[in-house]
Amino acid sequence: MRIGYDAKRAFHNFRGLGNYSRTLLESLFKYYPDEDYYLYTPTYSDPRSTEWAKRNDRATIITPKTGKNKIMGTAWRSLFLTPQLEKNQLDIYHGLSHELPPGIGKSKIKSVVTIHDLIFMRYPEYFPKVDRWVYKKKFSSSIEMADRVVAICEQTKTDLIELLNCPEEKIHVVHQSCNPDFYGPKSEEEKEALKKKFDLPEFFILYVGALEERKNALSLVKAFSRIKDHIPHNLILVGRGKEYKKELEKEIVHQGLQLRVKILSNVENDDLPTMYQAADLFVFPSFFEGWGVPIVEALFSETPVITSKGSCFPESAGRYSQFIDPHSIEDIAEKIEKVLFDESLQKEMTSQGRIHAEKFHWKNTSENLMSLYQSL
Repeated sequence: MRIGYDAKRAFHNFRGLGNYSRTLLESLFKYYPDEDYYLYTPTYSDPRSTEWAKRNDRATIITPKTGKNKIMGTAWRSLFLTPQLEKNQLDIYHGLSHELPPGIGKSKIKSVVTIHDLIFMRYPEYFPKVDRWVYKKKFSSSIEMADRVVAICEQTKTDLIELLNCPEEKIHVVHQSCNPDFYGPKSEEEKEALKKKFDLPEFFILYVGALEERKNALSLVKAFSRIKDHIPHNLILVGRGKEYKKELEKEIVHQGLQLRVKILSNVENDDLPTMYQAADLFVFPSFFEGWGVPIVEALFSETPVITSKGSCFPESAGRYSQFIDPHSIEDIAEKIEKVLFDESLQKEMTSQGRIHAEKFHWKNTSENLMSLYQSL
């Protein structure tokens, strides 16, 4: 098959959607090397993108070359791409992040679009009005044009049906995997080197994610302040943020936790697998997620997971993780103590959590996706 992808975020984004795109593409290159892959992206110059392209030379990378298309890479990708796809005689085109180019629905090319979440509709208060309007228009158009819609979890599938009236028969769930760097164990030497690099304590609780209101790290800090005298652990928050990060910093000072809570905003992806494995516990008290990749990363790392009830969390975390009411600081504090004080519970959570995570191994997710392509 000749399969094309909207690869903008694979080359221009080094967080969530970019990680999703790169992991998905690499898994297909690895397990299905006989297919012909085409990656469509605006011109890129970031050294990380160049290096990734060199490592994954299995695919043909196509960028705008001449005239206004080179100047307006985004417009080329969004408005003028379908003729290029037809020129390359694609069998399938997959929009990896919510959108498809206009006109593809009238072409002979079969189209697939991945919808990650509808958080902008579930929690509109977190998004400007104009952004909500643009997202809804873009998502609705892509869903209407697509031959199949990939939802990254059952929660997103439910939201697509309830909030955007997407026909259920059009939706195919393909769980999001994580980078295979998380699959294997790190040595004690690697863990010690990481602790030295970031000045980490011997024992710590870990949070990884954007520092924004929906992720609810503030409640985690408040819960930690209640139990700090009962445990030897520090709290490490890994993520970037703006105004909400300032709120966190104020709360840390207010609670007198400057020596016990640290925010790290400069952790690169290469350091995260060792960071997870060096931690004693991973806590992710988000109110709502499309999937929750950090949960899967922690499970592969064999680190016990505490996360929220509802949303996609039971699906991503599995029944052997511990679940909290994200609105209850007391519940968060109690669950942290429960896990840290019970070694047998920790062992069960890590062993069974790893078994659950294997469902999301990139071999399994790529097989699921290739099966969808073949059905088209």
